[in-house]
Amino acid sequence: SRLLSNQIGFNQINADSEKRVFALFNESHMQYEADRHNDIAGKPSLSDMTKKGIEILDNNKRGFFLHVESGRIDHGHHAGSAYNALTDTIEFARAVKTAVESVDMKETLIIVTADHSHVFTIAGYPKRGNPILGQVVSVGQNTPALAEDGYPYTTLGYTNGRGFQDLGNETDADEAYGQPINAGARVDLTGVDTESSGFHQEAMVPLSSETHAGEDVVIYGKGPGAHLVSGTNEQNVIFHIMNRTAKLDKKAAIKLK
Repeated sequence: SRLLSNQIGFNQINADSEKRVFALFNESHMQYEADRHNDIAGKPSLSDMTKKGIEILDNNKRGFFLHVESGRIDHGHHAGSAYNALTDTIEFARAVKTAVESVDMKETLIIVTADHSHVFTIAGYPKRGNPILGQVVSVGQNTPALAEDGYPYTTLGYTNGRGFQDLGNETDADEAYGQPINAGARVDLTGVDTESSGFHQEAMVPLSSETHAGEDVVIYGKGPGAHLVSGTNEQNVIFHIMNRTAKLDKKAAIKLK
């Protein structure tokens, strides 16, 4: 068994010989992907941990179950930072790609989903190729579109939360919690770099933290049993898909005899 706390220890893991690894890279949450480089001790990315986890678990000839979560996507939204939320989403996509490339897909079911949505909005009619984090520039135009109040506005925003912040090149979204709440009133974004890592989107209803929403979230499946991942389902159905594919109940019944 190994206890890890930094990048050096992670790099020294021999996946062929390790059976149990317990890694604690932070005293609390992991850093945002955009902020990970600021950790002096160093820490692996989500895709790095996914790959190493599969390499270790794959030593078990009876198969394995691996749960990978990108929890900081949620935290980025709560802080009102689309930059951090989307950067961590990109890293999560890399982790999924890594998983697909690291297993035998003929005998592995991979399910990707979310536990809830956020009050994250897309507004306006920006022209094709307009930066997703940028201010809305309409088709045929080269300058930001103006709302009825005469101010430019961003494509992305939040229905509620702490609202606008311009923290420059700050890569830790949680720094916004030390700033005044600026939601509920429009801000003149003229000259503001809305694509910077420290920009936090405007919000309509002022709250100490942005909230979850209530719409359905997507679920994707790949591998044996993926045909069952279709249509609209209750969340508990995900367990039954995994159970049917891996025959978990039958294996448990045999062990209980």
